[in-house]
Amino acid sequence: MIKKTIVCVTAFAFLAGFTASAMAETDKGGAELVLQATVDKAAKPKPATFPHKKHQDSGITCGECHHTKGADGKQAAYTDGMKIEKCESCHNKAAGLPKEIATFKDAAHTNCKGCHKDKGKGPTKCADCHKGSTDKE
Repeated sequence: MIKKTIVCVTAFAFLAGFTASAMAETDKGGAELVLQATVDKAAKPKPATFPHKKHQDSGITCGECHHTKGADGKQAAYTDGMKIEKCESCHNKAAGLPKEIATFKDAAHTNCKGCHKDKGKGPTKCADCHKGSTDKE
C-alpha cells in the first residue's frame, strides 16, 4: 500500500511539474505577431509583422523588449511571469515621454531598428516589417 501511494504521489508530482512546464512554454506569445498601433487612428499606420518566436529562438530574452512601469512612473525591468501590457498603455502622446519613445510606433522603431543596427542584422527599412508599405514610415 505504501509503495502504491509513493508511486501515485510521484506520478502526480511529475505530471503537475510537466503541466506547469508545458504551460510556461506555451505562455511565451505567438510565433508571429502583427503589431498595430491603435492610438493614432488618423495616421492609419500599417501593421508590422513581427517574428516573435524567431527572436526568442535567437537568444533574445523577454526583458530586452518588455518592461513595466514602476510605482514612481518610471520604467521598471521585466521579471519572469510578468503580465505583458499593451505598449500603448504608456507609450502614447498623453504620457509626455521623450520623442524617440513617445508613442508605440516611436518606441518600436527606436528599439527594433536600433537593435538591428547595433547587431548588424535584421530589417531596418519600412517595407521589411510593414508589408505593402513604401519606405516612408
